[in-house]
This record gives sequence, structure tokens and C-alpha cells, in this order.
Amino acid sequence: MTIIDHATCLGLLDAYLDRELDPARRAAVQAHLEQCAACTAQFEGLQRWLASVSSTAPRFALPNSLTHLMHELDAPSAPRRVWPWRHWLAPLCSVALLAMALLLYVRSPEVSPQLVDEAVSSHVRSLMGQHLNDVASSDRHTVKPWFTGKLDFSPPVTDFAGAGFPLLGGRLDYLQHQAAAALTYGHGKHLINVFVLPTEQPDSPRQRMDSRGYNLVSWRQGHMQFIAVSDVEAGELERLARLLSPDSPTGPEATHQ
Repeated sequence: MTIIDHATCLGLLDAYLDRELDPARRAAVQAHLEQCAACTAQFEGLQRWLASVSSTAPRFALPNSLTHLMHELDAPSAPRRVWPWRHWLAPLCSVALLAMALLLYVRSPEVSPQLVDEAVSSHVRSLMGQHLNDVASSDRHTVKPWFTGKLDFSPPVTDFAGAGFPLLGGRLDYLQHQAAAALTYGHGKHLINVFVLPTEQPDSPRQRMDSRGYNLVSWRQGHMQFIAVSDVEAGELERLARLLSPDSPTGPEATHQ
């Protein structure tokens, strides 16, 4: 049986959940999950996210006029009527589906539930073991250069000790199937993870949310996605987010269970 490492397993979890893997790779992922608690936690988070989307996604009923028309067209015993505009039916349905997809996109949150779940899981894992930081330092001139060559982008690194948020260090992480930077800050007795990863999406305002008992603030700025996670009070976490992104406005709050 093929043996896969931790990073490879994380990259295959989506395909494993969707049953898209060939038998050999599926068996390799299954074997890894049986002995890796971190990957198992990530897989269970994906399952919860999929169940949440399936149960909460909005559903739209067909208009009565269109339902009646479809029944007439499908009725085997009904005499066929000539509809001079039938050739417009398919384009009209396509436009309606496009409008519904656009509505769902506009109503969707700025940050995906999957990213929220991954960030919380990574935050919890960092507190459970001895891997909070790969580079432990409050000196930004030590932490920022450490990421050079390890990432294909340069995360902003600043110490906010004067504002009550001392920089503790940083580490490499893995979110949304790509390498990410994790910056760690302290605030009293609390630890804060600020995850930074590249994105093609446009800038977005700060968005407060909570998940599994943790507070989060997420925003996009300068082709980078930021998501801060901690058990610190929500207002204090947003204060750190404002220090990290002084030009980003605050968006609506969202709650994730």
C-alpha cells in the first residue's frame, strides 16, 4: 500500500470526501487517517461543512406559470399545442439560473465556512502541541525574513507590543490547499493566530464571526486573505485586526456554529 505524508493527505481530503480518488489513493488516505489525529480532525471539519451547506443553502421554487407549462409539455395524453415562443424557453431558463447563481454569490459570506473551520482547527492544534512557532521572536526583522523562500508571497509582520499585542513569532501552515503564514500574538493570557494566505479575490472589509467557541476576524487586502482566531474577547480581536489593516473598513458580523 502507498504511504502518504501529512501534507499530501491534506491535499487529497476534498477528493476523498467526494469519492473522486482511485482505489489505491483512497486506501492510502484511509490508512493515514487511521493514524493521524490532525488529518482526521480536518476531514471531520470538511464533513461538517458539507452537511451545513446542504442543510442551510437556500432553495427556490419554480414559478407556478413555468410549472404549469412543464406539466403540459410532459403530459403524454395532452394534445400538443404550438407555442411560437418555445425556442425562447431554454434561453429564458438559462437566464433565470444565472440570476439565481448571482443571488447566491451576492448573499454568500466574504469568507468560506471551510476556511473558517480550517483556521479554527489549526489554531487549536497549535495550542495542543509544541508547534506554536517555527521562529519565536518579537523582532519583525527576524520573523519576516524567516518566511523568505518558504512562501511565494511576503506576509506583513509588525510588533504591536505598545498596543498590548506583542509579536510572539510565526510558523508555516497549510490552509485552502496552499502554504500559509501564521503569525502569533499575545494579549494578556490569550494567544492569537493570524493566518495570511494569497488570494485572487478583491479586497473586502473586516468581518467578525465566531465558530466552535472562538472569535474570528477576516478580511482581504493587497491580494492577501487574513483571518485572526483566538478565544480573546471579540472587540479586542478586532482591535488587533484594525492595527494590522488600518485602511480596511469593518463589514457586517456573521456567526458560524
